Amino acid sequence: MSKSFTAITNHVSSNMAKLRKNIPETSKAFGQLAASASTDGVLDKKTKELIALALAVGSRCDACIGFHTKALVQLGATEQEVSETLGVCVAMGGGPSMMYATEAIAAFNEFSQQS
Repeated sequence: MSKSFTAITNHVSSNMAKLRKNIPETSKAFGQLAASASTDGVLDKKTKELIALALAVGSRCDACIGFHTKALVQLGATEQEVSETLGVCVAMGGGPSMMYATEAIAAFNEFSQQS
């Protein structure tokens, strides 16, 4: 079974646009929260995206894995940085996290080939 994380993120983005029309205030607030939480501070944006990826793997969210791996590629993360982050996911989440960690590496490689 092969997933296209490009297709997954495009599909979700399209549906998010529709949802934003129906709940504009909630969407705006969520966007502001995400922007605020991911800006550089004591932790830089890349570190925060690695944390977000770890949470995405732990939550078993394909779309989240797609969006955060795409962001990590854009931020110049290496496959080794992503892999070490995924190692922590596996240590904390066991077998299910191992399965989604493999999906995260696939997503990272997919988006890396596009850049």
